[in-house]
Order: sequence, then C-alpha cells, then structure tokens
Amino acid sequence: MNVVLVEPEIPQNTGNISRTCVMTGSTLHLVGSLGFSLEDRFLRRAGLDYWPYLTYYHYPNFEALRAMHRGHNFYFFTTRAGRLYTEISFSPGDFLVYGSETKGLPAELLRRWAGAGQCLRIPMVKGIPRSLNLSNSVALTLYEALRQQGFPGVE
Repeated sequence: MNVVLVEPEIPQNTGNISRTCVMTGSTLHLVGSLGFSLEDRFLRRAGLDYWPYLTYYHYPNFEALRAMHRGHNFYFFTTRAGRLYTEISFSPGDFLVYGSETKGLPAELLRRWAGAGQCLRIPMVKGIPRSLNLSNSVALTLYEALRQQGFPGVE
C-alpha cells in the first residue's frame, strides 16, 4: 500500500506515520512543502529506529506523484466526503491520500476527484470543530485496506 501526505505540518505525526508504514510494509509519499525538515529531531524521534527500514519519496507537487504512478487507484480522505472508507474494496498498490493537519487536502484536489467517487471520510461525531489526529486516521484506514487484502506481507 501507499500512504501519501500532502504538505504535512507536524513532524511527530509524520514520524508516527512513517513507523506505521514500516510495520505494514507500506511506502510513504510526501508531497509539496513540509512544515519541518526531514532531519528534524522530532520527526526522527517519533520514527525512532525505524528510519533505515522506511521506503519514502518526496515530490514537489501532486501532479509529479500522479505522473509516476498512473493506472493506480488514489483515494482522498476528507471530512467533506459523503462516502465512507468502509465502502471501498481496496487493492494492493492503492494510494491513500491525506492532507495537512490544519488545512486538509487542497480544494483543487477534492474538486478534481470528488466526481470520481475517490473522496472518502471516516465517520465522526458532528459539531466538533476538529477531526481525528492525522496519524490515527492513517493507521485506521491503512489497516482496513490491509485487512481487506488478508494482511499481505505482515503476520
């Protein structure tokens, strides 16, 4: 599986997500400007000694990522989607795309993919101005995708 973070801002979240990617055999794709340096001590601390095992790539923008991975499914997670992540049958090699902690995904991406049914949401209580932590959201949805596939490559 592939986890995509578009302009992540908090190094601890990216560190935790990188750790989840290592332990699930997933690849991490970072897109756009990062709110931290990849050398950031908080990022490294959250990832502990998992960094040598992480496969990750950094792209200048989303189009560069898409150009390299045409033919794959991309699913965009947003609180504004109508479709639940549990309504999808995930396949190996799918890309799970998440926005930054404070802004979410860019409106342009959501507009482009909403009509294709590729925007998904995690159910949450209404009326609370915040949503789940980014690293929790990634873990929750990534493990559902892996569960559907019989947890390939992990025991």
